[in-house]
Amino acid sequence: MKLEKQAVLIRGSLQVLSCILIFGILFSCKKDDGSTSFNTQNPHIEYFGFTIIDTYWDDPTDSETKTNYADEIHGFSNLADILVVDSGDNVVQRTQNFADLELKAVLHLNELFFELIDTNSPSNSNYDLRSDYRNRWNEFKNINQSILTAKYIGAFYIGEEPTWNGITFAELNAISELLESDFPNIPSMIIEAYPSINDLQVPETVDWIGFDRYFIQNPALDTEFQQNWGTLKSKLSNADQKIMVVLDSHYIDWAHGDFGNIDLEQMDEVANNYYELAKNDEKVIGILGYFWPNGFEIPRSIGARGMPQNVKTAYERIGKEITGKND
Repeated sequence: MKLEKQAVLIRGSLQVLSCILIFGILFSCKKDDGSTSFNTQNPHIEYFGFTIIDTYWDDPTDSETKTNYADEIHGFSNLADILVVDSGDNVVQRTQNFADLELKAVLHLNELFFELIDTNSPSNSNYDLRSDYRNRWNEFKNINQSILTAKYIGAFYIGEEPTWNGITFAELNAISELLESDFPNIPSMIIEAYPSINDLQVPETVDWIGFDRYFIQNPALDTEFQQNWGTLKSKLSNADQKIMVVLDSHYIDWAHGDFGNIDLEQMDEVANNYYELAKNDEKVIGILGYFWPNGFEIPRSIGARGMPQNVKTAYERIGKEITGKND
């Protein structure tokens, strides 16, 4: 696959944990994944990691061609994402490479199960469940059966921002029940866009839920964020479900600076504030930073990879506290 096509696929299918919009836009649960929290002060937080790690995105700000950043985060992370584009994708080696670095994979399965139909959704990207989704799943499952265990997979990420992108509850429920039936020990996760949280319905077989809202310095003090947070918790549909916090770990000058009144050097404070949010709610199972490499979503965006050293030091400290890693 050529990089040009990969970039298009990423921007379309990886509306990944993002509601950037022009106007502002895991895991003790019922699954026995064999994990143990190393965070003795806050043992409910078991996972820390970043997104856009192995998703075909090549950071445009460096001089090398690189689309896998696991080697840059593994010292303070235990979770990272892998993009699945088609039913014939073989992700065995990619997942084993993660495991060698003590990272569990979050598999993006949106393109496997859903297809873009039209613009009739809140996001203007309306996805429908594919008619052949079971065949596509079976093909992917057969190719990758050796790594589809809780040893390698941290979560199946299904229906990216589902309500925002026109995925119905019935469609989402069909996929979550399929995954629950085939792999009951691997958690499934959904992340919703904040404008659609009120309309979100969470299948009982989904294990982790979260939402994305950015350009906020302190989510605990932001009234709108707290309203979203309360609404999200009200959507939990069984007692074992957990919350994944989506950390704002990227920077856009006009959004974070002009809209959010956040200086680039203050992104360490943002990270600490999200960590405090996570520590203060025992429903939280982990923290995922959106996103690691530069240039994603819009030109000149700064990812966690390009942050000032004080900010990256904060990420490393938080990650090591949660994962117990000390490299």
